[in-house]
Amino acid sequence: MEVYRALTVDWKDSKLQPEIRDYSVDDLPEGEVTIRVAYSSVNYKDGLTTIPGTGIVSHYPHVPGIDLAGTVLASSDRSFKEGDEVLVTGYGLGASHPGGFSELARVPASWVVPMPSGLTAKAAMALGTAGFTAALSIHRMEQNGLKPGQGPVLVSGATGGVGSWAVSMLAKSGYEVTASTRKSAEIEYLKSIGAQETISPSELEAPEGKSLSRERWAGAVDPVGGPFLTHVLNAVRYGGSVTLSGFTGGTELASTVYPFILRGVNLIGIDSVLCPMDVRRTVWDRIAAEWQPDGALLDAIVHEIPLSELPAAIAQVLQGRMRGRSVVALS
Repeated sequence: MEVYRALTVDWKDSKLQPEIRDYSVDDLPEGEVTIRVAYSSVNYKDGLTTIPGTGIVSHYPHVPGIDLAGTVLASSDRSFKEGDEVLVTGYGLGASHPGGFSELARVPASWVVPMPSGLTAKAAMALGTAGFTAALSIHRMEQNGLKPGQGPVLVSGATGGVGSWAVSMLAKSGYEVTASTRKSAEIEYLKSIGAQETISPSELEAPEGKSLSRERWAGAVDPVGGPFLTHVLNAVRYGGSVTLSGFTGGTELASTVYPFILRGVNLIGIDSVLCPMDVRRTVWDRIAAEWQPDGALLDAIVHEIPLSELPAAIAQVLQGRMRGRSVVALS
């Protein structure tokens, strides 16, 4: 019987701790598609599975990893056959269902995306949920009228996974990109991946006593939320859009109605977890075509690690010290 390894989060000495454990095929969960995982990636949500009370995981021991890419070993669903290259992001993967930090995985067929032509498993996981979220953000803004040439597009949390990919994708599509970061040491990195300008979040606050700032941004990609989002909304140009996909800056929104009723600003929620499959496949096809990263960009954004280094990488992402993406090699 085949034995496989997986990173497992479990209680030890009254704490949730990650460790590598051995499993047998009989331990795999229910699902129609069994996958030999080639790569996964490290996300902030993966880190939250190691913190009690976040509500992401209800039962331990648990295998995190909200992304995976690999090759089908077996399938009882006719949509997939042995040898197919596939990827899975979102749905219950790594939350209610064992995730991608495992050499083998079994998932429902309805979660599986055929690997788009020209995209490798490593590149797909270099993007992963973060890249998909960035791409979905741009896709939704463009559906709401955003086009190159309308003015600068702001990206907050620009050195993180979603932010880094948003900067790169927007630049590839011909947008003028302004990257927001508190990390002055990362300015050259942001310019190397496509930012034309960088700005500190402190420079976005409205003058005291004013409800709105001057119109500045044609749109904004925000994976941060919190007070930062209020400042961004107050400076978006008439009819512009802001996509919100995260809350590392906080869950509260203390805005007025003015950006929405005086400037017609759109605040668009981005959900990469339950995004419908038709939209999901459309966005992944766009990623593989117009937004596929080249070798130099992958080298700039991606850091490959073995399974054994995952606990340290999870700690790093929780501390906000991760630049770009950590990709986990599993086979």
